[in-house]
Amino acid sequence: MQIRCPTCNKLTTWKENDFRPFCSERCKLIDLGMWASEQYRIIEPAESITYLDKNDEIPQEDKTQKPFSKDTDK
Repeated sequence: MQIRCPTCNKLTTWKENDFRPFCSERCKLIDLGMWASEQYRIIEPAESITYLDKNDEIPQEDKTQKPFSKDTDK
């Protein structure tokens, strides 16, 4: 399978590529540098995630609650 490197846009292979999704170690390090220098960043906080133990029951949806909506009155 051929993919495009997210850094330089060069076509590269997925299967035989040790640096995937990048085409080379250079492109991988460029991307890491962008994150480290905060040129790339995640602006919104991640939603809270609840991890369940294998013995926990999966919570059922409560049909009496209203669907989530953003509070715009802040």
